[in-house]
Amino acid sequence: MSQLAQHCRDIATRARHAAIDLAAVPAEKKAACLKAAAAQIRADVQEILAANKLDIAAAPGFGLTAAAIDRLTLDPKRVEGIAAGVEAVASLPDPVGEVLEESTRPTGLIVRKVRVPLGVVFFIYESRPNVTADAAAVALAAGNAIILRGGKEAAHSSTRIVESMRRAIAATGLPGDCVQLVDTADREAVGEFLKMDDLIDIVIPRGGETLIRRVCSEARMPVLKHFSGNCHVYVDRAADLAMAQAITVNAKCQRMGVCNAAESLLVHRDVAEKFLPDIAAALGEHKVEIVGDAATRAILPTAGAATEADVATEFLGPRISVAVVDSLDAAIDHVNRYGSRHTDSIVTADQAAANRFTARVDTAVVMVNASTRFNDGGEMGLGAEIGISTDKLHARGPCGTKELTTYKYVVLGTGQVRA
Repeated sequence: MSQLAQHCRDIATRARHAAIDLAAVPAEKKAACLKAAAAQIRADVQEILAANKLDIAAAPGFGLTAAAIDRLTLDPKRVEGIAAGVEAVASLPDPVGEVLEESTRPTGLIVRKVRVPLGVVFFIYESRPNVTADAAAVALAAGNAIILRGGKEAAHSSTRIVESMRRAIAATGLPGDCVQLVDTADREAVGEFLKMDDLIDIVIPRGGETLIRRVCSEARMPVLKHFSGNCHVYVDRAADLAMAQAITVNAKCQRMGVCNAAESLLVHRDVAEKFLPDIAAALGEHKVEIVGDAATRAILPTAGAATEADVATEFLGPRISVAVVDSLDAAIDHVNRYGSRHTDSIVTADQAAANRFTARVDTAVVMVNASTRFNDGGEMGLGAEIGISTDKLHARGPCGTKELTTYKYVVLGTGQVRA
């Protein structure tokens, strides 16, 4: 075994031992630890900002864009936001120990289905320091040990945040290795961890599609992930068009470079002549380029021609594909063919249309008369999220503390033996 492989295995082994101990820690003690972690982050704000300055200074050498550097940059307000996020997780109900089902068998056996932690989480993520704290908090609150592998671009910031959290973990008597940050930049380390299905229960990659596909191809344990976010807004024939315009603009423009931003707009033919010129003008104010099908271009001559690749693309920027559809079912078929099963929205005043859309669209989160941007753990009441899943097993949609649990059966007897 190479030195790198042994080092990674040592990290995972410590995480496994910590997970076993953490699974039995009561809710109030985990909450106290997270509150202490938030206080420690606040107390260490100057040290965290100093570490962040090192990352900002190195950012141009990594080829980061201005937008990426902005996401990387911390200031006192953003550090306070990180601390507040950890506190928010501390205030959530503890999912561990919840009895999901209970029955008494004819034999007198009591059969309980009880929520328990997954165990050890290996989390690979992009260069955003707040994600370090969010993921650690969510994992700990659900009784899991977590191994964090952040991007090299935020290495100093993430290291310093984890140091603050580990101080709080030690001070409150929780197992010290329940939160660990991989301390090597060697890219081969990821491959080593992905082999350890005997120690790691789940891997969660959060970043570009190339990274996620690599993880899926190499991981020997389950992967919780989404590949892309080609999210749709469908404007039905019964839509309030002012509402539809506001929702579309928000879904596309409120923040373009995120997975729950709208990338595709579908418009019922009955309202296309009236709606498309207005939405084109509104999107134009945000410098959004429209590429559309033939029916769209007949109404909007300045729109570009959409290829089939465009219709399936997550642009993550100022471009949107637009198509005119003949019916609700045509819209549903379009979403199911080209969407990424992430987030899709219908705008309509017709409850029957809304019901049919929500039942038939194959997506993790379906919105009715609301922006796709609401697919977010905080907005949907989960607290901080560790990611968004488009899988169907075992979690789907935004993933918070409950999504980092599984269940076991606990069977209580009074001496029964099977005949």
